[in-house]
Amino acid sequence: MQSLRTNIWVVAFSLLYAALAGYLIWVDQSYFVLAPIGLLGIYFAIYRTEFTFLALGFLAPLSINIEEYAEGFGLFIPTEPLLFGLMILLLMMEMRKAIIPRYVWRHPIVWAVGFFLFWIFVTSITSTDPVTSFKFLLAKLWFIVPLLLFGPLIYRRRKNIETFLYLFCIAMIVAICYTVVVHASYGFGEEEGHWVMWPFFKDHTIYGATVAFITPLIFGLYFSKKHNVLVQTTLIALMVITLIGLYFSYTRAAWLSVVAAIMVLIVIKLRIKFSILAGLALIGAFFLYMSWDSIQIELERNKQEHTTEEFGERLQSATNVTTDASNLERLNRWACAIEMFKERPVFGFGPGTYAFEYARFQEPENTTIISTTNGDMGNAHSEYLGPLSEMGLLGMLAMFAIVAAIFYKSITLYYAWPEEDKRMRTIILAMIMSLVTYFVHGILNNYLDTDKAAVPIWTFCAIFIVLEAQLKKKEEVLT
Repeated sequence: MQSLRTNIWVVAFSLLYAALAGYLIWVDQSYFVLAPIGLLGIYFAIYRTEFTFLALGFLAPLSINIEEYAEGFGLFIPTEPLLFGLMILLLMMEMRKAIIPRYVWRHPIVWAVGFFLFWIFVTSITSTDPVTSFKFLLAKLWFIVPLLLFGPLIYRRRKNIETFLYLFCIAMIVAICYTVVVHASYGFGEEEGHWVMWPFFKDHTIYGATVAFITPLIFGLYFSKKHNVLVQTTLIALMVITLIGLYFSYTRAAWLSVVAAIMVLIVIKLRIKFSILAGLALIGAFFLYMSWDSIQIELERNKQEHTTEEFGERLQSATNVTTDASNLERLNRWACAIEMFKERPVFGFGPGTYAFEYARFQEPENTTIISTTNGDMGNAHSEYLGPLSEMGLLGMLAMFAIVAAIFYKSITLYYAWPEEDKRMRTIILAMIMSLVTYFVHGILNNYLDTDKAAVPIWTFCAIFIVLEAQLKKKEEVLT
């Protein structure tokens, strides 16, 4: 009898929701249809917190920015509301009774990120647009606080690490298959390749960066242990799909970032000392300086455009700084960022303000056919020059400190991890390679303000933190 009453209420609620949804769509207010989904998200965040954390891995690649439907209001659905809710919920739990382990607060990655957030707060006060800057700070907080500070509570269970990686990769495979199928319907045209990943990704650059990011993960999961025939075949298929997606992303930075990850892999495997690498870098910089005039002449001779669909020619176009509009516009943005820094070197113009301030710093000789003065065409196209222009020298140094802390701690963790535990050791190495692809890509673009990049990167940091703590205590699970 009770079951019958429950079913009646479920049917009644479903019919009511269907009627309400129909009406909202009719009056062109369809985004309110998402409200019940939001309520469902709140339920899972409160009563199934671990499930919610893991689900973020699947939801992030497939989230949709409602800015496409509600102009002027950017929010990735459903990930950002979930992250915001998790932040509030977990902070309330922390205030009631400390649940964040002490080893988290002592970790260099947390210290580096903490200083970065502190400096965002300071420069938001001095910002030319404080409202925009504090909104930027709030978005950073809901990405970082739940994933980095509370993530170690979730990923102290080893199986959750692999679950997150599989979910993130599978979701990206779904996005890749969708993109390739749509792209194929247009004959894999280069121009269509810029937008066929919509609505999951805004353009081919963030799509290419995320495809590059999962490439080492797929290979890492394959080589981490001996799988049965079905799993092995499936992972091989996922590798092929990922490489196809990477190729047809037509994103030169993504291709180069994978090459950089392979180079770092070789360095780690050969255990080449940092002093040797630093010495080679200094020698290379010296020869670059001495040969700069001849290099510049060669660069000016390169007229290869990125619009070609041939792989080798597109790679060659990466050094075309004479006629390639994409390259020239990136140089224009970088020049603007540097000029902004010169005007306000200490505090910058304020977090999140680059798009609204850089136009007046454009020099006529630097502008291109795709330049704009409307403040509607993105950011500094660099994870490092963006903070330099918006938060001054300390902002860029804080970003460098985060990157240095991540790689120093993760690589030392890999070296220290017991060789007999090949499974986790391989996964750690795969995560390091994925981070290399992103932070190399970050020289040319910046996506840490999106869930596509923020969710996996801060989750990886949380995983490194808890694994290091487990290694120090020599136990499988922390209590």
